[in-house]
Amino acid sequence: MENQVNVPSATGAKNRILAAIDIGTNSIHMVVVRIIPELPAFMIIEREKDTVRLGDRDPDTHNLKPEAMERAISTLHRCRELAKTLNAEQIIAVATSAVREAPNGRDFLKQVETETGLVVDLISGQEEARRIYLGVLSGMEFNNQPHIIIDIGGGSTELILGDSQEPRSLSSTKVGAVRLSAEFISTDPISNSEFYYLQAYIRVMLERAVDDLKANLKPGESPRLVGTSGTIETLAMIHAREKLGMIPNPLNGYQFSLKDLQETVNRLRKMNNTERAAIPGMSDRRSEIILAGALILQEAMSLLGAESITICERSLREGVIVDWMLTHGLIEDRLRYQSSVRERSVFQSAQKYRVDLTHSQRVAEFALSIFAQTKGKLHNWGELERELLWAAAILHNSGHYVSHSAHHKHSYYLIRYSELLGYTETEIELIANLARYHRKSAPKKKHENFRNLPTKEYRLMVSQLSAFLRISVALDRRQIGAISRLECEYIPYLAEFRLKLFPTFPDDDCALELWSLNYKKDSFEAEYSLKLVAQLEPTAVTVG
Repeated sequence: MENQVNVPSATGAKNRILAAIDIGTNSIHMVVVRIIPELPAFMIIEREKDTVRLGDRDPDTHNLKPEAMERAISTLHRCRELAKTLNAEQIIAVATSAVREAPNGRDFLKQVETETGLVVDLISGQEEARRIYLGVLSGMEFNNQPHIIIDIGGGSTELILGDSQEPRSLSSTKVGAVRLSAEFISTDPISNSEFYYLQAYIRVMLERAVDDLKANLKPGESPRLVGTSGTIETLAMIHAREKLGMIPNPLNGYQFSLKDLQETVNRLRKMNNTERAAIPGMSDRRSEIILAGALILQEAMSLLGAESITICERSLREGVIVDWMLTHGLIEDRLRYQSSVRERSVFQSAQKYRVDLTHSQRVAEFALSIFAQTKGKLHNWGELERELLWAAAILHNSGHYVSHSAHHKHSYYLIRYSELLGYTETEIELIANLARYHRKSAPKKKHENFRNLPTKEYRLMVSQLSAFLRISVALDRRQIGAISRLECEYIPYLAEFRLKLFPTFPDDDCALELWSLNYKKDSFEAEYSLKLVAQLEPTAVTVG
């Protein structure tokens, strides 16, 4: 979701300023950009970063620690004020693995919203990888050649294969510099046994993602490796200071070899934390986790067979900006394929769960037709809600993949835990809820899935739009396309809603569809306080 900021009206279309915040496991980063729609591109006007260590969680409960949450909220306050000062019209905030995995992660995000006014989206590991890809593409020319991107965060490592078109492989693995330092390193300097155990663990954890990535390479391709993230940038700075005696600015495009990295790892493992912190350019907090981060990079490069790595300073937060530009129609060029990423992801899910697409698409068509014809009369939902209704209509029957009995509940879980790309966790939760209520009980507060929706507005949206979906499912009861189209007529003074149905086949009385509609209309009538009256229109007979 987007955070609106009240800014002076001088911020015109030509001068749109946007802020993106990435709440990571180790740090919180913000980038503030000026969007140049005519290019389309953006120019970074400010960066802000603070190490808050959300990933340093309670070892027993795995909860985010109160002191880390306080540090994060204080940083987010500062980010919001800075964005406001710079006239940002919107702040888009995302949270990744530390918040995603903590049992109290959602409570923390509610606290953030209460205390700072920022609405933060939780994104899945795969969605994080997709946006990292977009961020890197915005700062580096791929020339349609295959590139592997590695982003080493505090809690996870993303590996991406792409060639400036659609990403061929996206993965997120639970190895991160903060996570591994906390779980595996208790000696200082690290003991040999801990070092070798950590190295073996990283290798095993990364193997599957690397195999998946390699399976998407074409014969004869040798992709270039690109590295993003604070860990890799710090390793590049250490390397540059030693080899060049200075740190290039910008660091974008700087390269170092696997051989040099192996030497750095061997040096780091012999040092204690105080000695690592004394390395020029190393912050105190980075020194505690740099060895684990360097080891992740070393093992990834070895597994990938990469002899060198090139630095890209753009990553997730810039990807969040690119994604916003795509969804707001500001990019039409080489990234055009990304604007349909949601649609493709829904169809892939439908295929995976063997959904009858012909039926689902008819249901979606009816639901969107009702949505369009009643907009401004029965509801005021916009384009985003229309898209979520479409996705729920396509996937409403996916629960049949598990079992016919209570399949609406299975649909909820399959959608909720499938990684639909292009959607935030909240949006996936909304799609899952809409699909859940296509049959049987209407939404109720006692249902955990409905109760857990973050706001009253979201619950209203699910209640109102799921009523449209129910009617639409009824209209294709026999799944033969018996109804070709529908017309809605709202008669306020009679508190009546008329649904004119046009049959596809001249002699079909559509008795089963009308019966099903009658059976399923209660939710609609209760939600809108209207009586639903359906009438079958005569089919026009063409005279030869």
